[in-house]
Amino acid sequence: MTSAIEELGVELDSENSLNGPNVTTRMAQETTALSPRFYTTDYDELDATDVSPVRKEWDALIDYLKSDKNRNHFKRGEDWDFDPNSITPELRKELIDFMVSSLTAEFSGCVLYAEMKKRGSNPDIKELFRCMARDEARHAGFINDALKDFDIGVDLGFLTKKKQYTFFRPKFIFYATYLSEKIGYARYITIFRLLQQHPEYRFHPIFKWFEEWCTDEFTHGEAFALLMRANTKLLSGVNRLWIRFFQLAVFSTMWVRDHRRRVFHKALGLDPSAYGMKVFQITLQISRQVFPVLLDIESPAFRRGLDSLKRIDDAIARAEEKGGVWSKARVFGLKIRAGMVFLRLFARKPQTNQLPELSRLYPVW
Repeated sequence: MTSAIEELGVELDSENSLNGPNVTTRMAQETTALSPRFYTTDYDELDATDVSPVRKEWDALIDYLKSDKNRNHFKRGEDWDFDPNSITPELRKELIDFMVSSLTAEFSGCVLYAEMKKRGSNPDIKELFRCMARDEARHAGFINDALKDFDIGVDLGFLTKKKQYTFFRPKFIFYATYLSEKIGYARYITIFRLLQQHPEYRFHPIFKWFEEWCTDEFTHGEAFALLMRANTKLLSGVNRLWIRFFQLAVFSTMWVRDHRRRVFHKALGLDPSAYGMKVFQITLQISRQVFPVLLDIESPAFRRGLDSLKRIDDAIARAEEKGGVWSKARVFGLKIRAGMVFLRLFARKPQTNQLPELSRLYPVW
């Protein structure tokens, strides 16, 4: 996969790669229930994807992606005014965790999309993933450059070779990545708009770049929406259960992970719970363009379930900190409890959604 990434002009190897991974690279390399993953798929099945039912919208979207309106955006300039000593050690730790997690997620997309472009022969699919790999490489490189202020960085070459890969069929890639791109848009635009009104909370310059970043995230999501609208079998039958599963998995992961970064969100003037619900609302409102079923996030039982997962995660963190055989047994039991809570949330009745006409969805293109 490395050659496919190098074709994008991504700087892969750090100066210390021969000495093994550094701390931040090991953070990015971790594979846990909450950490961003690297994916591989059935490239032949993906290459057979037909977009002819949405040809008009597809061609307009590809033309927009090819125009590359953000080509000059992700560069540090005079607006980059940051002193690492201006923030507390606790905030520094959570900011780095946020940046490394975001970098890993962006680079995960870059790796997957670059490989899709490299292995495919379908010109529609190749051109889409060429453009999206370009964008994700740009995002990951920009975050890695930002980490240099702390004299750290992620060795992307090492990560490409050593990170554990998870196999997903193309339809699962579509569901998961659509949600990841749209929830990424909702997260970034919410933070950007808040900091427009309250610049005193902007403790790091990277947040100034979030508006154009949102444009990329939103556009990538539109591409996956068209892929699913062009292949409507992906939106019916048993696939409705998979759609519900991925919504719940993405939302619950965000909820638990964001509540781990309490200092980070407080510094931004955000309450993680209120912020999380707003992001979910934005994401589901957008998702009406493609998903026939949506989680009932306004139900009090949904919120109680998410809070249960948060408390279980806190208990797991305390047990892991203690260490020892009994703590390991407790962690195992807590993970089973978390699984049961997840299943109860999944069993809740979803909201049904009638998909709108395509002509009403893509006026921007």
